[in-house]
Amino acid sequence: MITMQRISKMKNSVIFDLDGTLLNSLDDLADSTNYTLRTAGYPERTRDEVRRFVGNGIYKLIERAVPAGTDKAEIDKCFDIFCQNYKKNMANKTKPYPGITDMLKTLYENGFKLAIVTNKADFAAQELCGEMFGDYVKTVVGSVKERRNKPFPDNVLFAMEKMGSEKSETVYVGDSEVDVETAKNSGLSMIAVLWGYRSREVLEKAGAEKTAKDAEELKKMLLNLKK
Repeated sequence: MITMQRISKMKNSVIFDLDGTLLNSLDDLADSTNYTLRTAGYPERTRDEVRRFVGNGIYKLIERAVPAGTDKAEIDKCFDIFCQNYKKNMANKTKPYPGITDMLKTLYENGFKLAIVTNKADFAAQELCGEMFGDYVKTVVGSVKERRNKPFPDNVLFAMEKMGSEKSETVYVGDSEVDVETAKNSGLSMIAVLWGYRSREVLEKAGAEKTAKDAEELKKMLLNLKK
């Protein structure tokens, strides 16, 4: 059984999840999902349904959003519709959660190496993160065919290699049960955030031990780990 590493002192690297952790992207994801469903002639989904569907990448989002029993060829077609629409509309309503930009700036100025690892398609991750966090986060790893998505550790380990960071000095931050499992699979300690797409109950049931209620509390927790 893989267990999550307990948080110890002297961390100098942080890997963040993106959607639900740094960015509130739910409205744009829901809008593109429902555009896709309308175009394909399927019933639309509520915002709360889309919230439950996100976390494992765009393809899985579409697979969950279409009616049960939809065949793979049709899911593939819907996935293509979504990607084309989302490319044009992914920044309409998406914005950082309160305090996130200040937190990243402070961590960067205090010598932390920062990375973002997300199951969001790499084209979207690079564009959004570059525009919103590019001054502070130099390593962004999105979903690509060459590596498995979270909760597999592939992209986390790839990011750590790019940063030149060791497991013992790295902490992972995310908002979902997928992130808790990712941290376990990667051998990293983790802090779960409570403002994202999953409840405290879901996170604690998944095994989260440390939580932060807002960006200010998370910033203080991370700075304390570097002392």
